[in-house]
Amino acid sequence: MKRKKILSGLLAIGVLASAPWSTTLAKSTKWTNVNTFEEQDGSKFNSENYDFVKFSQIGAKLKEIEKQSNRVKVEIRGTSANGYPLYVVTIADPSAQGKFGKFKALRKQMFKNPGKAQDWVTNNEDFKVPIMINGSIHGNEFVGSDAILQLIERFATQNDEVTKKILANTILIFNVVQNPDGRINATRFNGAGIDLNRDFITQSQPETRETVELIKEWNPMVFLDTHGYVKNYAPNKQGLIEPCTPPHNPNYEYDLYNKWAFQQAEAMEKEIMANKDKYKGALYQTMEGTYIPQRDDTAGWDDYPPIFTPMYAMYHGAYGHTLEAPTNDWDGVRWHYDAIMGALKFATEHKQEMMKDQIEIFKRGITFNHPYHPDGFFPKAYILPVDAEDPTVTEKAVRHLLRNDIEVLQASKPFSVDGKTYAKGTYIVKMDQAKAGLANTMLWDGEDITNDTPAMYDISAWSLPELWGFEAVATDSDIEVTATKVHQVNNQGSISGKGPYIILNSSVQAVNLVNTLLQQGVPVKRDSKGNFYTEAAANDIFEAVKESGLHLQTATVPADAVALSNVKIAILKDGGMGKQQSHAGTKLALNRLGFQVTELTPVDVATKGLDGFDVFIYSGTENLISLNLSDANKEFGLQNSEQYNAFKANVTKFVESGGKYIAIGAGASLATKTLGLTDDIINVGGSNSNGIVKVNYKGTEVTAGYGQNDIGFVYRPAWYTGTENDIVEATYLDQPDFFIAGHWRNRDAAQGQAVIVREKNKGVTLIGLEAGFRDHTDYLFRLLSNAIFTN
Repeated sequence: MKRKKILSGLLAIGVLASAPWSTTLAKSTKWTNVNTFEEQDGSKFNSENYDFVKFSQIGAKLKEIEKQSNRVKVEIRGTSANGYPLYVVTIADPSAQGKFGKFKALRKQMFKNPGKAQDWVTNNEDFKVPIMINGSIHGNEFVGSDAILQLIERFATQNDEVTKKILANTILIFNVVQNPDGRINATRFNGAGIDLNRDFITQSQPETRETVELIKEWNPMVFLDTHGYVKNYAPNKQGLIEPCTPPHNPNYEYDLYNKWAFQQAEAMEKEIMANKDKYKGALYQTMEGTYIPQRDDTAGWDDYPPIFTPMYAMYHGAYGHTLEAPTNDWDGVRWHYDAIMGALKFATEHKQEMMKDQIEIFKRGITFNHPYHPDGFFPKAYILPVDAEDPTVTEKAVRHLLRNDIEVLQASKPFSVDGKTYAKGTYIVKMDQAKAGLANTMLWDGEDITNDTPAMYDISAWSLPELWGFEAVATDSDIEVTATKVHQVNNQGSISGKGPYIILNSSVQAVNLVNTLLQQGVPVKRDSKGNFYTEAAANDIFEAVKESGLHLQTATVPADAVALSNVKIAILKDGGMGKQQSHAGTKLALNRLGFQVTELTPVDVATKGLDGFDVFIYSGTENLISLNLSDANKEFGLQNSEQYNAFKANVTKFVESGGKYIAIGAGASLATKTLGLTDDIINVGGSNSNGIVKVNYKGTEVTAGYGQNDIGFVYRPAWYTGTENDIVEATYLDQPDFFIAGHWRNRDAAQGQAVIVREKNKGVTLIGLEAGFRDHTDYLFRLLSNAIFTN
């Protein structure tokens, strides 16, 4: 696309007559943290692009609106992965300004005395409900934020009866651009390569954490998440408005959600259709409605995993909707504008009834009364024991629960439940609390839903205890123990004895400590069981140990322990297959383990080789080593057969010279076969098959710290046959029930087959599990460090 004048996007936003941007505001545009000429004009992921508003223009624009309106409050709520500001705009009638704290406090009563809160709603018609609108969590779906900018100007400046009525009944919270990095770079993902709309169960990114804080702060009654692009899912029904098809996550109080969400979706559709004559394109002028999955389909657009923004908001009582505009143009902006206006009008008309049912969600949690759930679905409590030497995994879990508004207690003395005794300091999550659904979806084991639906839109298993590696014991018994409410977890590591000291290979923090010591020049050894030892003086390592949260003991260094050194790691960069950087999760895992990682493009490897690196990791699509590239990979993918051949030759030379090559997942395993680095047969399951599996780990070398009948995670599962020339480090459990939770059809062929192998005569390791998946699989990260450290 030819570069436009720097104000063109700002002026183009005025095309909607219903919410024009005044030219006086455009004159005082300033740049905020971004040079406009560094911003992309269009996305490699979208076939269509338009003159959208550049991020560099938004901050100054919002400040100008704030100056001209007594309804508006503009805040910067943190920064993105790349350091850009996260703008939040709150709009309310002037009579509500300065009283936001009071409104938030009133809403907190929903969790303390929901019955009284419902009575208050009945007797007070003039209260205001918070409604949150999220802008462009996928950076290249520009239309959402552009529509939000128009809505901000309308509600800041207009005085028509509809505007005044909505503001008399609501407080509008606009998360203007949730993904600035993506908008600037015109990518779906943020600067760390993470799809933020897959991050809400783990909350690994600053943008996600900011949105979680906003949701907790306001507990919005309605949450609208703007996206693109869906058209013709149903005949002449353009765009998509949730609610979803089954399966629905069983941890929702779905009857209360669906009672209002479906009607609200139809109200959004009605508003869009009422303005059909104002659209420019034939696609819109001939549309007969919108695609509402629950009404118009049977499967394929589910709300099962809590990883999506609206689905996560539903656990906080919101009527959550994903809104998918049909096209990436100004008609798409209008579609979002109309859909949101329809939602606001509906919420204004039905706020009392909707609020009482939102409160009923919390009431059911507090009273432990879930009438639409089978008896026993919710346990009475979860018990979280703490490992005395390495409490870090459980403490991470407790911090996470607290950050998500889940109440946690800590036992002040030992206690017994179901015939088992637990130590003082054990954490307890009782399930008679307002947000019990969120607590349970984070802590339960999950379920096998393979036979419940033909396909899943994304992941279908995410159990934090299993995938983060902490123990959460469900009980249906009453727990009788003195306990205190936990507000924060502050733990410091310690050292006992005179050394040498053992660092058990027990957690991400343990490996991170090892890498910290190595980078400080402290000698560390590793034994055949994967545990680490240092003979350094306590004073030399105390600060690092204190920071780690681990408790080190004195131990004898085994004779087979081998000295470690700092390793230089390269990871192959993926530009965005499958709408995300598939290597980004593995890179995040390596960084959390304390490794320093360099991204190399395929062209880098082809032209410069791998000299100077000790480890080369492939964790992406197999198409990276082909000339059939997606647009996202063309800018740094292999350009011709000479580069293709050079890439293969340089990787082969690296391995033959003693370098370690590690392939993660199905795509990388297939690529390894193409590179000629393995003679194994690479078997691959369905592209949307995923879940938690039982694995028999050998327990040494690459699988040190793991045991038999242990846990793994697959996404597009892989397994290996023809492994006669391999050292088989792990296999899927050889039992029909090796699949624990998720969705994986036709999995019988994988039962008992190899899932982690090493070539006997060269440093090539294939890991069929997703060891570094989106920060979900914390428990499996050590498979990466094991493979790196194994000789």
